[in-house]
Parts: sequence; C-alpha cells; structure tokens
Amino acid sequence: MTPIATTTLTVHRLIPATPAEVFDVWLDPTSPGGPWFGHTFILDAKVDGLFYLAMGHAGRQWPHYGRFVTLDRPRTIAHTWVSEATRGLESVVTLTFTAKGDDTELTLVHSGVPDDDFGRQHSVGWDFILGMIAESFAGRRG
Repeated sequence: MTPIATTTLTVHRLIPATPAEVFDVWLDPTSPGGPWFGHTFILDAKVDGLFYLAMGHAGRQWPHYGRFVTLDRPRTIAHTWVSEATRGLESVVTLTFTAKGDDTELTLVHSGVPDDDFGRQHSVGWDFILGMIAESFAGRRG
C-alpha cells in the first residue's frame, strides 16, 4: 500500500481578546463562535480526553474524532484530528495564543493532513472557525 503524502497547514488570526479568553472559548462548547458551538459533540477537555464532533455541511454530517494532547492555559492547545477528509489518518492540530497588545494572535497549525484537495480544504474550515471566534469577541470591546 502506498503511503499517503501529507502536508502542514497554518492559519493565523488576530482576535480582540486576551490569550486566556481565546483559549477558554476553544474549549467551551457553550461559547458562540467556538469550534464546538451548534454542533453535535462529546467533549472531555483534559489531556488524553476524547472528543467527537459532527459538523453539518453540504447536506450531511461530517464526523471528526480526536484526543487532547496538550492543554497549557493560556498558551497552547494540541489535539489529534481524524476525519473522512484526513483519510482516517491521525493528524495534529496545534493552537498557540500569543498576546499582541490588547489582542491575541491565534496561530493554528494542522500537521499530517493529506496533501490533496480534500485535505488542504481544512485550511478553509479553520479560517472560517478562527473568523467566527474573532467575530464573537469583536462586539465586546467598546
């Protein structure tokens, strides 16, 4: 069997909130704009805790699975990511939260993603999710 070629995707977003606030939104399924909000999910946000996420898109549910590898509040979250779009490969999503004045630069690195159109589409999804998080904080500052 030929191994699947993989790539690494990186997405950045400046978010008008502190690193701790942005870190907390990533792990809080009740926070509008967070990656879990509005989806079917099981979430055990601790190191070695598992998650299941079913996202509705294009008329169907897309299941995603993983486990948390690193939870270092407010600096880093890392979790594995397995989905149909990763061809069943266990990829890794690493988020870093860096203070930039009153804002946070959120950098998401998704490694081990299949290097094909389906796998690279993750960057579009992650950009959308980071945009939703940024938008959820935009109205909070006066």
